[in-house]
Amino acid sequence: MPLTPLDIHNKEFSRRLRGYDEDEVNEFLDQVIKDYESLIRENKEIQNQMLALQEKLNHFANIEDTLSKTIIVAQEAADEVRNNAKKEAQLIIKEAEKNADRIINESLSKSRKVSLEVEELKKQASIYRARFRTLVEAQLELLSQDGWETLESHAARDAERELLRG
Repeated sequence: MPLTPLDIHNKEFSRRLRGYDEDEVNEFLDQVIKDYESLIRENKEIQNQMLALQEKLNHFANIEDTLSKTIIVAQEAADEVRNNAKKEAQLIIKEAEKNADRIINESLSKSRKVSLEVEELKKQASIYRARFRTLVEAQLELLSQDGWETLESHAARDAERELLRG
């Protein structure tokens, strides 16, 4: 057990002949007691400071640990968000490509259909022109025949008769 200031104060030395000066020893012991008490107080203050600093150190260590865990969680969350964003972007791209392919295929189909319709209309127009030309040529040929003159004279006579009868 460590020595206390009270132990020093209560210490009695045996007396001998030609011993030390008692007053001088007592004064020295009083000084030792004061210094020892001062050292004990300083030691307690240092221990209290050390405990306070240890508590702060533990507190900051806990904060550091919490921050480290938070950073790890945040990094994992950021990685997950980035991965999800990449997956979503890939899905959007695939959907857009599907839509683009569908639109292109529909456009090509419509283009082919319109092209076929145009070709059909060209054929019909060509047939119509040929028939019309044939009809016009037949009519011109009819007009150029000699039979019109006799038809005209018969028609005039019939018209006169009708007038006379009426």
